Amino acid sequence: MEEMKWMQRRPKAEDLRIGLISWAGTYLTFEAYKNRVTAAAKGLGKKQTWELLVSNEHESQAVVRLRSLQGLYLLSEGDGSVGYGRPRSSHHGCFLLRFHRNGKWTLQCIITGRYLESDGEGVFCNSRVLSAYHMWAPRPALHVHVTLYSPLNHCYARADPTVGRVWVDAPVPCLEECGFLLHFQDGCYHLETSTHHFLSHLDRLVSQPSSQTAFHMQVRPGGLVALSDGEGGMLYPQGARLLLGLGSSPHRGEEWFILQHCPAWVSLKSKARKFISVFYDVEVYAASERSTPMSLFQFECNKESSTLQLRSANGYYLVQRHHRTVLADGHPLESDTFFRMHWNCGRIMLQSSNGRFLGVAANGLLVANATIPGPNEEFGIRLANRPFLALRGRYGYVGTSSEHDLIQCNMDQPDCIHLLPCRQGIYHFQAQGGSFWSITSFGTFRSWGKFALNFLIELQGSNLLTVLAPNGFYLRADRSGTLLADSEGITKECIWEF
Repeated sequence: MEEMKWMQRRPKAEDLRIGLISWAGTYLTFEAYKNRVTAAAKGLGKKQTWELLVSNEHESQAVVRLRSLQGLYLLSEGDGSVGYGRPRSSHHGCFLLRFHRNGKWTLQCIITGRYLESDGEGVFCNSRVLSAYHMWAPRPALHVHVTLYSPLNHCYARADPTVGRVWVDAPVPCLEECGFLLHFQDGCYHLETSTHHFLSHLDRLVSQPSSQTAFHMQVRPGGLVALSDGEGGMLYPQGARLLLGLGSSPHRGEEWFILQHCPAWVSLKSKARKFISVFYDVEVYAASERSTPMSLFQFECNKESSTLQLRSANGYYLVQRHHRTVLADGHPLESDTFFRMHWNCGRIMLQSSNGRFLGVAANGLLVANATIPGPNEEFGIRLANRPFLALRGRYGYVGTSSEHDLIQCNMDQPDCIHLLPCRQGIYHFQAQGGSFWSITSFGTFRSWGKFALNFLIELQGSNLLTVLAPNGFYLRADRSGTLLADSEGITKECIWEF
């Protein structure tokens, strides 16, 4: 079989969304019920999230439109007022976006030549003379669990806790070391590894965040970011081993990375407790006692149709071939690479396009044979590159607050939920201090329990899941901000991005 090079996927729409922070530290906000645009919000939520639509881009500027998640555009009118709606002409709603060396953006109305500005609450376009009030700091609005991909080196950043360094040498992002938590604090960013260490200005991993782990970020359309120390040093891969460190002379755009949501990789186990693995680059067997990189599959799922594609570390997809055999040589657009998901108590069943279910033959080969699924067609599934969860729901992240006794679901930054795997699909949720999640009789949660409880995780899409709590109800994000386990069925408030 011809070798396929791992192809970096194109950024998804959600990877390209941003928040815009004014000089006053407040966010540009779409106020649907007030019928206006403001800049008074202190946090980044859905009303503060904008899609950047680029029509023309050069090195230091681009022509753009800003669209809210509700599908309406930011519009500047002739009298200087700013609202939202549908553009009435080809240039209505277009802004000249300029990238400044300090990482800030300015947005100049194409029609009037006036700059978008804020007084800390209202938003308008009145002045043609540039000032600090016209500066906006872009903040990526994607989920905080991210990967950093170097388009120049065609590799991902990878933390190495054994030597306390970060290398840009991973061709495939299947390991948990390729995932980072991107913390935003006081206008700067901190990169936290999967082992909860932080990248510092000294090119080493340290145990606590500080001013020495704070980086300034430059953002460009298309998900491109560059990190600096604010004093002339840029973060880029250096030397023969591509050590990620600060330097002053990056070449050919070495400092630019594509920032994307960390993909979910899973392992699958047969009834005989053998890992589904790829052998000889193409054949798929349930034969491995231990998990290896060839036992890991990227979980790519369309939550609307419940169809799943499993991408192997060899770059190909699992696909049903002749004689119902499943091989790892499929291409992403082949119809036979799509499987329908069915869940049964934390175990997954995969139905091929011909209606037959995947199972394990007597020789261990993976085949699509059964018309009615049984135990042989059920597979245990486990998150392979996720030692923890950072959950984001409709109103924000799941986390704790000094102001509340209960776990909240409307936080600007998440708490890490450490996963202790039990039976297939069952996990214990451990808080950051080592205690366990506990549940009250009202279906609310605290993070200082003494005993481990069982939570059932089911994947509902790419980086989407539901959690069945010990009381038999699904975790739900409540508008009040309190996390609840009180839903008998799966609603939009029960879907969590991770």
